[in-house]
Amino acid sequence: MPRISRLLPETGVFHILTRGNNRQKTFEDQKDYKYYLYLLKFYKEEHRFRLYHYCLMPNHVHLILETTPETNLSKLMKQINLAYMYHFRKRYHYWGHFWQGRFKSLLIDKDEYLITCGRYVESNPVRAKMVQNPGDYPWSSYRVYAQGAVDGLVDIDPLYEDLSKSPKERQKIYRDSIEQTQRINFNLRFLGSRSFINRMEEQFGVKNLRNRRGRPFKVNK
Repeated sequence: MPRISRLLPETGVFHILTRGNNRQKTFEDQKDYKYYLYLLKFYKEEHRFRLYHYCLMPNHVHLILETTPETNLSKLMKQINLAYMYHFRKRYHYWGHFWQGRFKSLLIDKDEYLITCGRYVESNPVRAKMVQNPGDYPWSSYRVYAQGAVDGLVDIDPLYEDLSKSPKERQKIYRDSIEQTQRINFNLRFLGSRSFINRMEEQFGVKNLRNRRGRPFKVNK
């Protein structure tokens, strides 16, 4: 399969997945999680992306963000991953490969699938049997949407406002709907309606399902 073109939309919504090498732990304690969130906030000032949903798992990271004309996605992820790797190496005297290759990215249809992907990401700790309720897990954006928590990192998902005019009702709808979230195939390149996928396949000259082997496609401006 040919590599996807570098000419991606100047702006777009992406699910970003970064794993520890050989699925090893990337976060040992609260200081590590907090430092990664600090890096997100720090580089958000430079790259001006919108962060709608996130979940930091013990050995991988999920981010759902929207790029702007000021965002260089590849540079952003390189800066965050390198800075966090140096933090981890210094703190734990770790040597060797830290992240598992390059980050993976999934281009999302903002109009229909953004909030669905967000709920899936935030329910990861439940599927991993770390907690019984996603609200019990402190390292995700779930509490922002389900409980009205304030998180200076999160830009509210635009589809969330359409759930109800009442904040309390929106939170209840979000809590109820998280249990119905379907599994998402992250081996895809694009997530959205059939028409969205057709447009993306035509624009980039690739099929939606990527090969499991070989290098992942690059995302550069």
